[in-house]
Amino acid sequence: MKNLKSIWFGKVIRNQLLTMLVLTTFSGVLATSIIFAQDASSELPKEKQTTLGLYVTSREAYDMWKSAPDKIKILDVRTHFEYLYIGHSSVAWNIPIFFQWYEYDAINKHFPMKPNPDFMKQVTDVFHPEDIILVTCRSGGRSAMAVNQLAEAGFKNVYNITDGFEGDKVKDPNSVFNGQRMENGWKNSGLPWTYDLDPKLMLLPQTE
Repeated sequence: MKNLKSIWFGKVIRNQLLTMLVLTTFSGVLATSIIFAQDASSELPKEKQTTLGLYVTSREAYDMWKSAPDKIKILDVRTHFEYLYIGHSSVAWNIPIFFQWYEYDAINKHFPMKPNPDFMKQVTDVFHPEDIILVTCRSGGRSAMAVNQLAEAGFKNVYNITDGFEGDKVKDPNSVFNGQRMENGWKNSGLPWTYDLDPKLMLLPQTE
């Protein structure tokens, strides 16, 4: 009888320890996300702010992903051409929020972009509302739009990478880089990036 009680007591202790381990791991991931979160909404341009108010820089995003690579997801919402030819994080999913349009806008002097009508469907095919997602674009504007769309769909743990992949423009008339995206950003911060492609990470438009 004494041995049976000992066995039963041992199982209870083991189950309690396992429960504590699971809770500690989950709490650690959440704590990591809070630690790396950038509390700078008041300093950010309006176009980079989101309804969720969760922000990280590229450097913080990379450190956050490294701390829990099986829990943290990176979503790149630039066009496929930007992802292909400018480079990208090797672990970033590419689901464009806009597509490049080739009808020249003479008033604004650029080729406009048009929304990807399948953006949210493609996102929900890959991600779940409880996922921790870090969203990037060129410099933090389109990614903010994407975060807001995900928030409307019920996603809660979505961070805007505020300096994007290319970073902000240099504002120094005396610099040879004036007007170029050479300030901050994933590519300018010494973080790993690549031109190599993994088609499984790219959600491409359907072809006829």
